[in-house]
Amino acid sequence: MYKKSEMKTFYQNKLLFLFLSSFASICSTDAEYASPFPTENVILQESWIQQREFLNIEYLKSLEPDRLLHNFKTNAGLPSSATPLEGWEAPGIGLRGHFTGHYLSAASFAVKKYQDPILCKNLDYMIEELSKCQMALGKGYLSAFPETDFDILETSVEGVWAPYYTYHKIMQGLMDVFINTDNKKAYDMLLGMADYVEMRMSKLNETAISKMLYTTQANPSNEPGGMNEILYKLYNLSKDEKHLKLAQIFDRKWFLMPLANNEDILSGLHSNTHIALVNGFAEGYNSTGNPLYYNAVINFWNMLSSSHSYVNGSSSGPRPNPTTPTSLTAEHWGTPNQLSSTLTSMIAESCVSHNTQKLSGKLFEWTGHPQYAGAYMNTFYNSIMALQNAKTGEFVYHLPLASPSQKKFLNNYSDFRCCNGSSIEAFSLLNNNIYFHKEKNLWINLYIPTKLNWNEYDLEIYQEGNFIQDHQARLNLKLKNPQSLSLNLFIPSWSKNTKVCINDELECSAAPNSFFTLNRKWSDNDYINIDFDFDFRIESMSDDPNRIAIFYGPMLLAFLHPSEISLYGTPDEILPHLRVSNPDKLEFTLENSDKIYNLKPLFAIQNESYSVYVRSNKLSDHYY
Repeated sequence: MYKKSEMKTFYQNKLLFLFLSSFASICSTDAEYASPFPTENVILQESWIQQREFLNIEYLKSLEPDRLLHNFKTNAGLPSSATPLEGWEAPGIGLRGHFTGHYLSAASFAVKKYQDPILCKNLDYMIEELSKCQMALGKGYLSAFPETDFDILETSVEGVWAPYYTYHKIMQGLMDVFINTDNKKAYDMLLGMADYVEMRMSKLNETAISKMLYTTQANPSNEPGGMNEILYKLYNLSKDEKHLKLAQIFDRKWFLMPLANNEDILSGLHSNTHIALVNGFAEGYNSTGNPLYYNAVINFWNMLSSSHSYVNGSSSGPRPNPTTPTSLTAEHWGTPNQLSSTLTSMIAESCVSHNTQKLSGKLFEWTGHPQYAGAYMNTFYNSIMALQNAKTGEFVYHLPLASPSQKKFLNNYSDFRCCNGSSIEAFSLLNNNIYFHKEKNLWINLYIPTKLNWNEYDLEIYQEGNFIQDHQARLNLKLKNPQSLSLNLFIPSWSKNTKVCINDELECSAAPNSFFTLNRKWSDNDYINIDFDFDFRIESMSDDPNRIAIFYGPMLLAFLHPSEISLYGTPDEILPHLRVSNPDKLEFTLENSDKIYNLKPLFAIQNESYSVYVRSNKLSDHYY
């Protein structure tokens, strides 16, 4: 039974939501402070990051379309002689079909940028074959698992494995194929899939829907994925009100309203289930202008970054009250500001890091605030880039940070888990959110060798330099005609003395954690040099100041050692003994208590044993 005070709050929140939803319908929904450039306008140039992108593309090209289609065809009663995929895509596994959705998205981004003929051919073929499956199944339904999974979900909630999660991945894949390759059939199939969801939902009352989409339990088997996100995106394409109403069904008020009211209810929740919902709230704000969505997203990001995130911006780990084997070690958010006891070997799920990065990018679009650019840079280098094996292209499911740890890479051809799928998408979008624009303003948020085409002003910008190794970036401007434009350079918080020069003339030093604005009339062959101030710093856990991690500039460093690391001294005593031993190979050393430790960036770790968070003893007189 609810208490009277709880019932009063419930009805107040419901009335507030209805009022603001109505109010938002007459408001402008232009939520953007700045817009990222289309994927095809930003092309990675030669660098270690481009090499990681190409490694991912080669993997995409190695996958056989018929194997990706096999479960769809057998589910639709169509013949298939292909060998089924393994792991989470094996026949009989509840999530089968999800990786195919990720593949459609990742391959379509690569096609948009490079027009790769193999991937173009594969996508065209797969859309034709998937269309046959949808026609054979009828009612717009398209999946690699039978409709009975939805029947079980609607009646029992348990007993199936996240059918809407997988359904969303397929819908998102079709949407990306349509947007990136202009395949109209993919869009028609997407509309059919949405109609199927509408048909199912129309048969359920609010009580049944609430039960079906209530996801507070450990590892919820009714995880809906990003259904609200994809349906808001579809509404923005179709302008059909039915897609807006359908999206809002997946906006569960039990989760939305506390976030909008700045209540941290994250403890115990399955991380990727709910961060996907928050990304959907962000799309809801873009679509409706409803301030409840805006407040919920901003508040969530603040809660996550301040109270639930590790030093590299990743999150997820053991559940405070574990009730499943997985929740003992992984995939959930814990008690706010209590991270030191959570450092299992299965923290920081890759899907969560990918969705966190998306959210930081969206918040920069809304606000233009440097804190989101800084968070995005941190996640980019120290979480996302750390997920991939630079030699094999394999990805991790979890990114452990304890002392000692080891990355466990998933097999590209036998695992096919959710984190394989999220990662192939992330590495198809390494050129995303580097540049933003609005009118005559350009923001440069990441320093990665790229070519930017700003077609509106007949401007090309070539970004050069090895930011990580040389601590420099150079922007070369190519213009047909002189243009008055504002270029806003992101200055990270760790760069205390950044120097900016135009055509070799010193402009001035730029303040950290800000955008340095160059507002002038630019001419062809103008160039900008930026020198960043790299230095070592130590960051401690909020609930255990003796547990520390070491950075050099933007890079989170890892100790190379098979055993647990325990240092002597305070951070101020440790810092002077850190050295750059080989700048070309990004190798570092620390001398501490007659020992010399070797370190390198977490993103460069492959099969070595390593430590990120290490113990430091603040007693400088070394008690033994």
